Formats: sequence, structure tokens, C-alpha cells
Amino acid sequence: MIRLAIKSLMNRRASVVLTVIAIAVSVTLLLAVERVREQVQSHFANTVSGTDLIIGARTGQTQLLLSSVFHIGSMTNNMSWESFVDISERPEVSWAIPMSLGDSVQGLPVVATTNAYFEHFKYGDKQALEFSQGSAFASDEEVVLGADAAEKLSKIIDDEIIIAHGSGGISFSEHEEHPLTVTGVLKRTGTPVDQAVLVTLHSLDMIHSGEHEHSEHDHHNEAPAESISAALLGLKAKPLALRLQRQINTYDKEPLTALLPGMTLQELWKTLRVFEQALTAISAMVVLIGLLGMLTIMLASLRERRREMAVLRAVGAGPGTIFGLLLSEALVLTVVGAFSGLLLLYGLQWSLAGVIQSQTGLIFNTTWPSISEWWRIALVITAGFMLSLIPAWRAYRQSLADGLTVKI
Repeated sequence: MIRLAIKSLMNRRASVVLTVIAIAVSVTLLLAVERVREQVQSHFANTVSGTDLIIGARTGQTQLLLSSVFHIGSMTNNMSWESFVDISERPEVSWAIPMSLGDSVQGLPVVATTNAYFEHFKYGDKQALEFSQGSAFASDEEVVLGADAAEKLSKIIDDEIIIAHGSGGISFSEHEEHPLTVTGVLKRTGTPVDQAVLVTLHSLDMIHSGEHEHSEHDHHNEAPAESISAALLGLKAKPLALRLQRQINTYDKEPLTALLPGMTLQELWKTLRVFEQALTAISAMVVLIGLLGMLTIMLASLRERRREMAVLRAVGAGPGTIFGLLLSEALVLTVVGAFSGLLLLYGLQWSLAGVIQSQTGLIFNTTWPSISEWWRIALVITAGFMLSLIPAWRAYRQSLADGLTVKI
């Protein structure tokens, strides 16, 4: 029956191709929504691996997380260096990474920090940062680049870089009097670190204060910065995180915010769930429109195919055979369309991966379809099969009537 259905479809190539394209595009959209959701959540979760608390000046937790770790948005206030030292020296804190943000290089975020960043920052499954070239900065004249930053800026070891004031792709002024020398390039991580331009805290503070001389800076003798944007904390025991979070949120020296990255991400996904559901609903409607197009074409072709049905009846095919033929045709169309949509998704993912990574920093891994994606494909095929019952039943009734008609 399937073989007969394929031969029948081949006789109507134009309408069949259009139907398959419509179903394929709609399935691609339906699967893309699910894949983007999974990949984005995985990307965000992998970025903050190993960090127990993020602290900064009083602000919303989501804003603090997005600006400090993902370089999305900006901080309106800073926390003092004295507060950072006080918190980082508490007995429950194992390590602390200070960060200052707000500058850029050709739209790439500048992250001012210390060598603690390279020692303690973890991503993915608690993977440490590694260098593909050079090493960490040893003085205030040096800069370290993420993998994407080095590629976009076309910089290698010993090249000079000029930092500009302003972030988010908007640079207000370039600090040409303070060129920095590239001393290291990090290996690709698949996180926002890849797009970062990393400098010392004192280097950024020195540039902003208008000093013209660079020097080796001893962080033990004086503060490397008056204030910082945020800090990442690693604790000696994770159960201490909630208690320390409460203490920081009620800090008496200045208003601060402390957040648990995992819990804040969960709150972010809950906030975005309405938009995810709306996109999924729109995608489902597009799939339904594609399947209704298939139904319309099949119904419209029934009158034209009465001669074909008569020939099949003449060679011994009963009404049940005609019914099965129409079901088989619809099933073939839906299956081919669904899997064409899956292939189209992989094609788009492969061809647009570079553009997406350069624009957003997201790396979309080409993986085997997840269980939820297989379920969506199965639902599309089932819906196509159910809709095909309408033209199949009409063909059955029409064929039966033609068989009982006495023509003189």
C-alpha cells in the first residue's frame, strides 16, 4: 500500500513538494523553539558552574546575574572595595573574584579583575580556564583575551589594544593614552568568557583616573580599585550559602545584594516561561496550518482523481483499499515533511552557528534529537494521520457510491 501511495504521489509532484515544504518549515519552527530553549538554559547553567554566591550593590538579582556573568545590561551602582575585602575574608569564604565592568573594545565587554579569575572561575562541569596562547597578566599594562575576542579583534600575543569607555556596543571615548599589550588568549569555553577582554582592576582604575604611567601593582599594599561592580564567591561548604546570603543582604555598611546563581536562573526561566509557551503555541498553529494545507490539497484533488479511483476499482480494489491508499498518502506526506523539517533544522543550525556565536556568544551544539523533540515529531505525524481520515472517508464513500451506480 505504501509503494502504491508513493507512486500515486509521484504523479502529483508539484502539489506534493509544496505540501512537504509547508510541513517541513512548520516542523522546523516547532523544533527550533524547543532546541533554543534547551540550549540557552544549558548555556546559562554551564556559565556559572562552581560559583556559590554573586554579590554586588543593591539591585535586582536577575539584573546582577545577567550583568556580572553574562555581560547583558549594566550595573547602576558599585560596591566599595572595603566591603568586598570584609566579605571575602570571612571564614566561610574559600575564594573571591572581584570584577569591574562598563568598558568595551569594539563592542566586546571589558572585565577588570585579578588573577583569582583564572585560578577559580569554573564553567561547564567545573572546568577551569586554560590558555591557548601566552599566560595571565602580570602587570597593569597587560590584557588577556577570550577566544572570540581574539578572533574578532584579530589580535595575537604582544599586540596592543585600546579600551573604550562604554558598554553594549556603544563606546563614548577611547583611552588612547593607555594602550595595553596582549599577554594571553584563553581556550574556547562556549560561555561569555570567550567574548571578554580581561584587564587588571588597577589598570582600569588608573585609566579612568587619568594616570599616564603603568606599573607593577602590589595588591597587598593598596586597594587595586576604589569600587567594583560585582564579585563571585566560592564557599568552603555549600550549606553555608543561605546563611551568608542573608548576612550580605542585611549588610550594615552599605546596601548589597547576594544571590544564589542556580536559584536566580530558575526564577529567570519561570519569568520567561510565558514567552516560551507563547512561542510554542504559535509554532503549533503554524504546524496545524501546514497540515490543513495538506488536507485542503487532498480534498481538492478527490474530484480530479475519480478516474484514478475508477481504474483501481476496475482492477479489483475495494472501497477499503481506496480508504487505505488515502491514509497511506497522507502518512507518507507527513512523515517525509516532519523528517525534512528535522534535516532543515540541522542545516540551519550548522549554517548559522558562526553568526549566532559571534552575535550572542551562544554555541548551539549539534545533538541527536531529545525525547521532547521526538514527542513533537510523533504528535505532528499523529495529527497528520488524524486529519487524513477526512479525505480517506470521503474517498471511501465516493468509491462505494460509484461502485453501486448503474450506468446506462
